[in-house]
Amino acid sequence: MARRLYPTGSRFREAVGGLCVQTGSDDQDYPPISPISAGLAGRCPRCGDGRMFSGFINVAPRCENCGLDYSFAESGDGPAVFVALFGGFVVLGAALWTEVVYQPPMWVHMVVFLPLTLIVCLGLLRPFKGLLIALQYRNKAELGRLKG
Repeated sequence: MARRLYPTGSRFREAVGGLCVQTGSDDQDYPPISPISAGLAGRCPRCGDGRMFSGFINVAPRCENCGLDYSFAESGDGPAVFVALFGGFVVLGAALWTEVVYQPPMWVHMVVFLPLTLIVCLGLLRPFKGLLIALQYRNKAELGRLKG
């Protein structure tokens, strides 16, 4: 069976019987990627090219570029907590400032700040989730296990 190597950047793919498999898939084959830029952009924390998400906040099973398995990614409620804290601080600060300066009726607050809360929170959820997953990969975080 013939084996051929196909160059893809600094990495190589080995063709065996018509199947392309990644050779040398260790992290040493990839240049260091900033977890902040990769996570906020929703890109693979190992190669920086593949997409991390298959939907709005659904994590893809693996990277389409380098094949990194995202089964390690367990962000839980972390992104929602950070979004609620950060988004709530921004929207609540704007609502309080508006109340003190303009003293509008309550319906104005509902019409302006309820949609603003949804926009800010939904807009921040995906980047924060990507950031936490990229930081988990970078720091090799795992679920806690009891020894016994």
